[in-house]
Amino acid sequence: MDGTPADLKAKGDNPLQTPSGDPPMKVAATTRVASSRTLVMGVVNVTPDSFSDGGAYATPEAAIRHGLDLLAQGADYIDVGGESTRPGAARISAATERDRVVEVVRALAAAGARVSVDTMRAEVAHAACAAGAVLVNDVSGGCADPEMLPAVAALGVDYVMMHWRGPAAEMAALAHYDDVVAEVRRELAAQVEAALRAGIAGDRIIVDPGIGFAKTPEQSWPVLRHLDAFAGLGHRLLVGVSRKRFLGELLADAAGPRPPDGRDDATLALTTLLAARGVWCVRTHTVRPHLDAIAVVERMAGRLMS
Repeated sequence: MDGTPADLKAKGDNPLQTPSGDPPMKVAATTRVASSRTLVMGVVNVTPDSFSDGGAYATPEAAIRHGLDLLAQGADYIDVGGESTRPGAARISAATERDRVVEVVRALAAAGARVSVDTMRAEVAHAACAAGAVLVNDVSGGCADPEMLPAVAALGVDYVMMHWRGPAAEMAALAHYDDVVAEVRRELAAQVEAALRAGIAGDRIIVDPGIGFAKTPEQSWPVLRHLDAFAGLGHRLLVGVSRKRFLGELLADAAGPRPPDGRDDATLALTTLLAARGVWCVRTHTVRPHLDAIAVVERMAGRLMS
């Protein structure tokens, strides 16, 4: 995995300097969504090789249009990513990732979206936050880039840290557990402790158990059944299940696993269950159906008045 990008190191003793040399700007807590319901984070993959919509939004223009559509549907956050993390994916350069996401982040933030940047690199997190992102969604949970945790602490943004055992090219070989729930919780707790030691405020941390990352389809289900174990870490909980392989395996027929574009109904069923359990946010490829399902959950629980 990459360490600190060379061009960041070259800026001097402070690896957290912005390209202008100024200290990173803090992001105000008021950029958070004020809501007691489960939030919906819409996905914008600015990549040619994502598993779910590979190449559909690979240009900035297409990605911006898609992000604006998700915003119009009511997305609470829009998660912009420039590097595929599908199983087996090879890493791209930091410069390529940065070039893919910054223009999209800037345009969506200017349109009023609360933008999250899906990145494992501090350099990209800095550039995206300078362009208007208010949350960093790091699928490596601070493990891929040693500068990420100090960068997030300096930026003062909310931080999603996912359970992670290794890069996409290696994750399938790392899916070995004696007790998947206990081990994922223990490893995620260690990542949280590292974030706290780096100076990230506890109320900025959001945990993600990493469904499908270094987990087989069979291992993903018990993690979902025991989300209380991860909520017990004391931080907000984000869950991303949208169109993932474990749903394709569940819905398989004689032709094989259900393709990603046929997994949306099953994803929606899980959003309903997750909202009923009080998960802070779900990360999805579509938005309006999930908001509708969450509204039903809220009304059934008596929290949404007519």
